[in-house]
Amino acid sequence: MSAALTVLSLVGFIALTAGTALFVAAEFSLTALERSTVEAHARTGDVRSRMVRQAHRTLSFQLSGAQLGITITTLITGYIAEPVIARLLAPVFTAAGLNSGAANGVSLALALVLATSLSMIYGELVPKNIAIAKPMATARMTAGPMVAFSVVFKWMIHFLNSTANWVVRRLGVEPAEELRSARSPQELGSLVRTSAQRGALDQRTALVMDRSLQFGERSAEELMTPRVKVESLDKSDTIADLIAAASRTGFSRFPVIDGDLDNALGVVHVKQAFTHPANVRRTTPLQLLARPVPVVPASLDGDEVLERVRADGMQVALVVDEYGGTAGLVTMEDLIEEILGDVRDEHDEEERDVRRVSDGWDCSGLLRIDEVSRATGYDAPEGEYETLGGLVLTGLGRIPVVGDEVVLPNPTANRHPNGHDDGGWIARVERMDGRRIDRVRLIPVTPEALIARTQQEHSHG
Repeated sequence: MSAALTVLSLVGFIALTAGTALFVAAEFSLTALERSTVEAHARTGDVRSRMVRQAHRTLSFQLSGAQLGITITTLITGYIAEPVIARLLAPVFTAAGLNSGAANGVSLALALVLATSLSMIYGELVPKNIAIAKPMATARMTAGPMVAFSVVFKWMIHFLNSTANWVVRRLGVEPAEELRSARSPQELGSLVRTSAQRGALDQRTALVMDRSLQFGERSAEELMTPRVKVESLDKSDTIADLIAAASRTGFSRFPVIDGDLDNALGVVHVKQAFTHPANVRRTTPLQLLARPVPVVPASLDGDEVLERVRADGMQVALVVDEYGGTAGLVTMEDLIEEILGDVRDEHDEEERDVRRVSDGWDCSGLLRIDEVSRATGYDAPEGEYETLGGLVLTGLGRIPVVGDEVVLPNPTANRHPNGHDDGGWIARVERMDGRRIDRVRLIPVTPEALIARTQQEHSHG
């Protein structure tokens, strides 16, 4: 009878260790799984995959169940295994010459070490490593037993989980039912930049990915062609005027206005001109051809702007400011260039937004501040401006003339005790378009040149 009980106890020890392994594997596999992976497998219609999805959606409850299972099996394992192993070891130490009391004490201590070690290795560490290495396969294998255990001990799991959640809330933390497996654009952007710096990702690929991740944070105001650069046609202009404007500018789409851009009737495309016979092109007003296009607020985010533009047949949208006036025009080309960079065809002007020159960079005054940083390395401080031209205007405090220079603020520069920046940047106005700054030359300068320039400004002042 004693031998039979010993065998049964050993079998029970093995079974309980396997039970601990099952709960540990379930716990680690569920926490290692990404939500996208779970959803992808569940869509195949497999029953086990759907069970895994359900478990992943109630993660807090399932983890509490796994912890309860681990606790129960571990306690019973210790209760059964230690005395059985001690009884098996005691005769060995008695034969070695120890008295009965010493043999029992040593046997019990060694039995505790052996039972705990075996339970930890085979019941916890091995299944943990397998679950982390193959989380989906492990979760599928353990899903059935976990569901059955959760049903039987549902009342206890709910009690323990609710108690733990109450304590967590008292600590000022709101419990989460499932893991947040998605990554924010900022986190992904950081991963992309780090990969590019370490050579794991091609620089051009990294640039496109980084721009794509930042695209949704852009507003329509940042993506649009500003009002001052929009070429428009009046409602009384004819199809012949449309063809002439397309030939002159290289553009294919034009807003049709009633007086000014704030009263836009719609947009015309040059290809519409060729649906009319040549003999009527000089007499047909564009008012008859203008098609309505989406009108979006300047604050609308890039993703929504893309959806609006893509859904419209003209692939263009008018952007209005907070006062209802037309701020600019956004086209599919504008959106593509935000991700891929400058996109040009045979009709585009040769002048680029940024060109490297001998002493610095020749830039468009309409270049956004973040684009300036990306192209030249100059990081402007935050301020009431969106473009390079706005930054120069802020520095000068007046409408500039060609040749005006201004020392740009450089928040990242080191400062010496004498108060001068350790190097910096000078912006020189190269060309004006009426009262708008059209081209600016950005020139990085040495500390000596910057000091001389600052002293010169003070002497003039």
